[in-house]
Amino acid sequence: MARITIADSELAFECGTDDSLLRAGLRANLNLPYECNVGSCGTCKFELVSGEIKVLSDTAPGLSERDRKKGRQLACQCLPLTDCVMKVRLEEDAPAKFPPTRLKVKLIKVTDVTHDIREFQFQAVSPATFIPGQYAMLQLPGVSGERAYSMSNLPNDDGVWSFMIRRVPQGVGTQVLFDALTLGDEIGLDGPFGKAYYRSESARDLVCVAGGSGLAPMLSIARAWSQKSKSGEEHLTFFYGGREPRDICGEEMLQQLPEFNQQLQFVPSVSGAVSDATNPWSGRTGFIHEVMHGFEDLDYANSDFYIAGPPVMTQAVIDFLRESHAVPQERIYFDRFF
Repeated sequence: MARITIADSELAFECGTDDSLLRAGLRANLNLPYECNVGSCGTCKFELVSGEIKVLSDTAPGLSERDRKKGRQLACQCLPLTDCVMKVRLEEDAPAKFPPTRLKVKLIKVTDVTHDIREFQFQAVSPATFIPGQYAMLQLPGVSGERAYSMSNLPNDDGVWSFMIRRVPQGVGTQVLFDALTLGDEIGLDGPFGKAYYRSESARDLVCVAGGSGLAPMLSIARAWSQKSKSGEEHLTFFYGGREPRDICGEEMLQQLPEFNQQLQFVPSVSGAVSDATNPWSGRTGFIHEVMHGFEDLDYANSDFYIAGPPVMTQAVIDFLRESHAVPQERIYFDRFF
């Protein structure tokens, strides 16, 4: 066990040689900066002041050439070999309610959602503790490294963790999930992670924007919103974008919430090929940020925005909110996945 000290502070934490600096710091309830947890976003950059580390990936896209020349590292990609001192700026907001924990979970149910999205349910022996909107890292058999997937259900004492996962062509992780994993199989789960979790204390309207398997965290947030005590004036608008009509999903799940078609509105859109004889579509078309632009019912000045989906979609929505409606950063919540 290595002792990791934050430079120019009295803060320190213990980190095993099989744990990343980032995750060990989060387990110690330190508010280290991060988003993706897999070396892509670059949010968890730090400088190693002293000590030795093992770098999991020398080519992680989260580091630029300039970063590498300056000796910066990614906390999510570094394991300690000795005691270390790291220079990093902690984030100012409060740490997440539930520090991440390593668990063993068993696959108990698989359900088709669309032609390429399935819901996988896993059972743990302890309660499933997380905040809606967060994600977990899954360690799959025969797969190098872990995969980040967001929970679609609500936290529960039954220990059930549900994930809606889209099959990625040539994706090693989803190939195992879709084609190799069988009911009763056990995998590793580490979580929860993520800072784009639902702020239930807000009384503002809620806008969820999702694409692909980004449906999962947005559905979890919608379910939590439905359960909370509301004034009766709060509304949720749920945008969902897909390339083809057969990609659109989520409405059946949202219909189970009592606010559906009253305080809760589902707004799907197709951006690519539309209706043919076998795949009809008569709804909205266009990229989801374009649909939002033409949607007149949103109160941009009095809404919180949660976004999950492909990076290009996420960035387009963020740019639209900032540039067209001056929505402040503190009311836009998202985690970057690549």
